[in-house]
Amino acid sequence: MPHPDDEPSALVYTARRVARHLRWARTEGLRRLVEEDRLNPVERAGTALAKARWRRRHGVPAGQARPVYLVGLQRSGTNMLVRGLAAAPEFEVRNENDRRLFHRFQLRPDAVLTATIRRSRHAYILVKPLCESHRVDELLALPGVRSGRALWAWRDVDDRARSEVAKFGDANLRALRAIADGSIGGRWQGQRLDAEAYELIHGFDYDRMDPHTAAALFWYVRNSLYFRLGLDRRDDVLLCSYQALTADPRRHLGRVCGFLDFPYHPRLAAHIAPRAPRRRPLALDARVRALCDSLTARLTAAGGDAPPPRPARIAPGQDHG
Repeated sequence: MPHPDDEPSALVYTARRVARHLRWARTEGLRRLVEEDRLNPVERAGTALAKARWRRRHGVPAGQARPVYLVGLQRSGTNMLVRGLAAAPEFEVRNENDRRLFHRFQLRPDAVLTATIRRSRHAYILVKPLCESHRVDELLALPGVRSGRALWAWRDVDDRARSEVAKFGDANLRALRAIADGSIGGRWQGQRLDAEAYELIHGFDYDRMDPHTAAALFWYVRNSLYFRLGLDRRDDVLLCSYQALTADPRRHLGRVCGFLDFPYHPRLAAHIAPRAPRRRPLALDARVRALCDSLTARLTAAGGDAPPPRPARIAPGQDHG
């Protein structure tokens, strides 16, 4: 949890959330906002009813639910994975807007998480602590609960940067600047960074950096944790590519289900329309582009995914599209 002095006031926090939702609705459309935050009351009621029925008929004893942590970086397709697994009544879902388990999208103390997992009567409890992705190794070692699994989601850097800036504006730029000037405090963006990451972050001029390049650099810093924490060497962590998921939803969700020892059903992928990458790469700072290309190759190889076709790059200074 961040130190209280690092948090904005309730008024400032609410104002930022409203502004963010307005920006998202304006750039992506109201329908996308409703789908993104699962605001459809009919869909939510139907899901809740199916889960209640499953608990009555098949509920497991308290303390037997297997935790599944969905981690990675914001705007990496995690909501798509949540929506798919939530379609299975065997899963209890605790998304990051669940105020009982999260405070401003960050996990409450571990004791709250442990108690929540132990109370569940579902076979699985899916928790999405994106802000605590740097702690996933610690979460997998929580005492008093069944051994868990983790899904590390990642997305093409250009697509993720566009989505990040469309919804959150220059948030990644502000975070990197705060890390560089030492004002980040206890906020999650600055946690568990090693000397190499700090040196890298300090090597840029954030007064001259554009938001898309900052979002790409932040993508590099956070997704590098997958390797730096040794998650690539663990059999309880699965790397999940957004590009692979959208290219072949049934195959990729089938892979996820196999990892979780859970039978695949077509309804889990019913909300995903297969599609191929469409947009051109962004005009990023050349050094940041090289870092991201290198990490993309490592992630692709580690996940066993074929690299997505990349169209020709646009020249620096052209429209971000």
